[in-house]
Amino acid sequence: MREPVPGSARTGVAALSPRYQIGVVLALAVVAVTVCVHLGMVFLHVAPSNTVTKQHGEAVEEWIYPEFEQNWKLFAPNPLQQNIAVQVRAEIRTGDGGSRTTGWYDLTAQDGRAIDGNLLPSHAQQNELRRAWDFFSATHDGDNRPSGMRGALSETYLRRIVVLRLHRADAVEPGAVVDRVQVRSRTTNVRPPEWSEERISLEPVDRLLPWWPVPVDEAQGGAR
Repeated sequence: MREPVPGSARTGVAALSPRYQIGVVLALAVVAVTVCVHLGMVFLHVAPSNTVTKQHGEAVEEWIYPEFEQNWKLFAPNPLQQNIAVQVRAEIRTGDGGSRTTGWYDLTAQDGRAIDGNLLPSHAQQNELRRAWDFFSATHDGDNRPSGMRGALSETYLRRIVVLRLHRADAVEPGAVVDRVQVRSRTTNVRPPEWSEERISLEPVDRLLPWWPVPVDEAQGGAR
């Protein structure tokens, strides 16, 4: 081995002052701890019920939902064979005191256009809206009534997303606020391949949610 040349310039972390070296070590330690905690939470979420999940199940769910929920539909015996489009319209209160109702905005189609031809689409473009709708569907019955404790959380999460999307799409003019929003989904079955004998309806099915009032702190897109 070659002996290091006395006085040669140091590189990498070694080139930093001791104060910055300590900062780097602390930052790496925080990242390592966060990753370990996340992996542990995901493991407890997907693992069978056990003593830890029985005692700390609420903490695990608060960490996982809604951003990190695991979805295994791809590996089901009969994978999901539907196209689900999430659409929204809003009641807008204009700056002069008037009001108007927008047309329907197809948020799923907007995500599709952003992803099409994009070699590196963002996680939000691919999953944010889709997972929010899955979260809502899993916590509400066919009459749009919450079926569990997470129902209100799923409504808040979905409402925040659609309001932000309306502002980003310039559906709300300067000085106007969003008073209420209404969300609907349009589900269309994927046409089976020609060799399949399966017969399905290709008529779209709409699911219309009630109007949701928008809190003042969200009405002008302040959460952006």
